[in-house]
Amino acid sequence: MKNIFKYTILGVSIIGMTTSCSDYLNTSSPSTATPDFVYSNPRTAKLALDNAYELWRASGSVHSNGVFYDVVIGGSDSERHPEAWDAQAARQIPENLYPGGTSSYNIDIDGNFKTAYNNLYSIISTCNTLIGQFEATDTYKEYMNSGSASVMSDLYGQAVALRSTCYMELCRFFGDVPYTTVTGQKANGLTPRDSIYECVLNDLQRVEPYMYYVTSTTKNTMSRNYVDGLIGRICLYAGGYATRRTDLGNDFYKDIEGKTITFNNISTSATTKSAYGRRSDWAKFYTIAAKYLQDCVDNHGAASLCTTDPRSGVCSGNPYQYVFQQTMMDDASSETYSSESIYEIVETQGVQTERPYAFGRPSSGGSSNGYPCKSYGQSRFNPIYYYGDFDPNDMRRDVTCTVTGSTGKSVEKLISFKPGSKSDGGGIVLNKWDDNRMDKPYVTKQRLSGINDPYMRFSEILLMLAEVYAEDGTTVQNTSLANTYLAQVHNRAFKTPTLSNVSQFITDCGGLKKAILQERKLEFGGEGMRRYDLIRTGMLQDANTDFHAKTSAMLNGLSTQGYYTFPNGNQISNYIWIKDVDAKSLKGYRLTGQCTDTTDPILFPGWRGQNNNWEAYGFTGTATNLAIKGLFNYIDPAGSEAKALEASGYKKTEWGKTLLTYQVDYNTYILSGCVANTPPIYLVPLSSETCSTAGVTNGYGFSSNAQ
Repeated sequence: MKNIFKYTILGVSIIGMTTSCSDYLNTSSPSTATPDFVYSNPRTAKLALDNAYELWRASGSVHSNGVFYDVVIGGSDSERHPEAWDAQAARQIPENLYPGGTSSYNIDIDGNFKTAYNNLYSIISTCNTLIGQFEATDTYKEYMNSGSASVMSDLYGQAVALRSTCYMELCRFFGDVPYTTVTGQKANGLTPRDSIYECVLNDLQRVEPYMYYVTSTTKNTMSRNYVDGLIGRICLYAGGYATRRTDLGNDFYKDIEGKTITFNNISTSATTKSAYGRRSDWAKFYTIAAKYLQDCVDNHGAASLCTTDPRSGVCSGNPYQYVFQQTMMDDASSETYSSESIYEIVETQGVQTERPYAFGRPSSGGSSNGYPCKSYGQSRFNPIYYYGDFDPNDMRRDVTCTVTGSTGKSVEKLISFKPGSKSDGGGIVLNKWDDNRMDKPYVTKQRLSGINDPYMRFSEILLMLAEVYAEDGTTVQNTSLANTYLAQVHNRAFKTPTLSNVSQFITDCGGLKKAILQERKLEFGGEGMRRYDLIRTGMLQDANTDFHAKTSAMLNGLSTQGYYTFPNGNQISNYIWIKDVDAKSLKGYRLTGQCTDTTDPILFPGWRGQNNNWEAYGFTGTATNLAIKGLFNYIDPAGSEAKALEASGYKKTEWGKTLLTYQVDYNTYILSGCVANTPPIYLVPLSSETCSTAGVTNGYGFSSNAQ
């Protein structure tokens, strides 16, 4: 958690703008936030840029709230939302690809779509002002002809990177949108996302050599390493699979030069007037991505894969957990940012933030003066992800997922599979961020914890690079490099490389490319990657079929024999046994760390418990922790082990049996709009107001008028 940017608005006249790609892409967006800054010296330029970053932090609506909250953090074969379908239809319908069709969906039912669209264009408009003012200065050509980075050229590059990031997010959610690099002009008409991708890639490649590599103190800004990674991200979208409209004419989708693009489509729909496929010339984007991602690895600056855990004591021994622990450290800590972060969106205590309130371990505490305060827990996981996807030796599982939360009164609580929120229900939760693990928990009021958002991590760079090399696996060298970068991330998750067995992992996944995709699923759980990974790789339908087959098998086992055994040996049972214990007396601490002793019901699974020092906030209780038996191994409810547990104070508690009651929420409804041989409609509609003012229409069967 870090201090947010301090900035001052300096009122001066706006200087005329210049733009790239303007000859072909000449539409622009409304200027809703365009402070008049002088972009002529480092001091005023930095003030201007800080303002743009603050708009992105507070109003981006795509990385911490808004559409991220609604459709990114759920809607995959691993990630889901906690509440029942009927309780959250506005989120569940788009999250699960519009079952029943898009024509009946009220496009104005959820204001987050409209808010995200408007806010992103507001940030773009501010960036356009900054970029234009810099380009209008006498020293612009001098800086850009120098052949090396300078303070001013780096600031200019950051503005370009922020604008490009906003466009990438707009295309990810809305598809084809208006494109502008000029402030103050009304936006009219749609621009093909393919042209937008090419324009921003050109912009990023142009500024990249004139930016500084990331340092330990610049992870709150968009560095050269971030630009390299962003180029990789955009290339994977540009060269990947996507659903496009077919009602705009055969020549609507054009490249940056105005040439009509051809596509290799794998499905079409007359109902939604759309096609799902990838560009015929997709490979060129993987070539670009390889160049810049490799540069990021070769010149990684202060960001690198965290492979060691420098801590001592119980909360140690897991470098993967340490990556996220660093985002929860106090501002005064020597670890200012996570060692693995390339770019973090900064937050500070006392300012609204969604970690851990929506994206972290939940609490049923009150809205203020809680231990910890209320955390809703929007980000949940499907049971087969927790039980079946992770190797039992994978240290990421317990960091990513947990089955317990907090009562809000300094006590650990089992979270039922019954649909709900907080620690009262909703199933397996995201565990990467937790108020209990903060150096200085914020107990005054909910939603103000101040935990940073790691928007780009170094492990993503490695796995993107593995992916582009594997996709172009025509040479032994490329295949070898893909294996190397996959292995680096995979091995980090295990105590020893022997346990990781990368070769067996690749074989079990069905090949190198599938293994990389699966590794991303394990590495980025709860970080909003999986949904779009499946879409852009063309693997959504296969994943959907696999999910329902595995979930149905699990439910059948629970129904017929009271438990189900996954291929990795884990068992989920109808019942488990739990007991409140005084971990402080028994173990010397409450907040647990890495644990491989599966026989210890207090410490296994690891990374749970309660803050060790709630006494400092007025807590006086003792039985703070939950001992759990039978979570991964079946215990016969009528057997001697169960009777012995109950005799020693353990309570038989319904667990997997609850899933049988709510099968529609955990199986039927998940990705229920994903239909074989039909383009997936994962995009969100433009608001009726946007359609009216911008002179555009919605596609994919959505209405363009308010309903």
